[in-house]
Amino acid sequence: MKKIIVPVDFSENSENALQIAAMLAKKHNLALYPLHMLDIQDVSINESVSYQHERTAFYLKLAEKRFKEFLKKDYLKDLEVVPLIKHYKVFSEVDSIASEVNADLIVMGSHGATGLKEFFVGSNTEKVVRYANLPVLVVKNNLTNVDFKDAVVATDFSEESVDAFKNVLKTLDIFNAVKHVIYVNLPNENFKSTVEMQQMANDFYMKVEGNTDRMISTNFICDRSIEDSILSFSNSIGADLITVITHGRKGLSHIFSGSVAEDVTNHAALPIMTFKM
Repeated sequence: MKKIIVPVDFSENSENALQIAAMLAKKHNLALYPLHMLDIQDVSINESVSYQHERTAFYLKLAEKRFKEFLKKDYLKDLEVVPLIKHYKVFSEVDSIASEVNADLIVMGSHGATGLKEFFVGSNTEKVVRYANLPVLVVKNNLTNVDFKDAVVATDFSEESVDAFKNVLKTLDIFNAVKHVIYVNLPNENFKSTVEMQQMANDFYMKVEGNTDRMISTNFICDRSIEDSILSFSNSIGADLITVITHGRKGLSHIFSGSVAEDVTNHAALPIMTFKM
């Protein structure tokens, strides 16, 4: 991991994300790319091309000035900081910008642990999460450190999630985090016996790592709610981070069908890191 990109809209949430990204950059010797999306609405058809260019240049100058002032933070000193200003219409295009600079991680701020319904209802964070091909770390509270020592890795052991699961393990290795894998067995038509769950996990780990050593840290939980189980388990082990795998724009993975990912994100005070399947 070499570069972190942080979308900035000058809000308190984005400044919180910037500060946490700075802590990660210092701890792991990473370059920081703050990104401001300059939103210039389409001009009238009656406006001349020259006026449109002048108008764009004017707003660009204002944005550059404000961005420069915003980045005068003590916590950014001694870091490699590369400010980016892009004229894009939608936040879903953050992924394209991340690809341009070969970023490895996107860090975004969102609201607190409650009242997060808009996270999955058209917010900028939701757009980035759904379209990003690289991991997205969503932070909702101020963190005193970024020592992600214990990470919960929720999985459904599906074959289509193998590559994303490998990416989860690789990323968490960078943080030296202990990985607590959790599978929630629901009392429905997909309910599995202990033997069936173990066999499913065995087959999955053979595809992921070529061995079943990770069975030691795998937790099989029978419960009526996936999201409640993830949150309860995370609290019980004192987790620092929760990871989820998504389908991106196609919807959420099997384990996060319906509103599970939304509910986990809405109610978890912990940082959430998403990985696209």
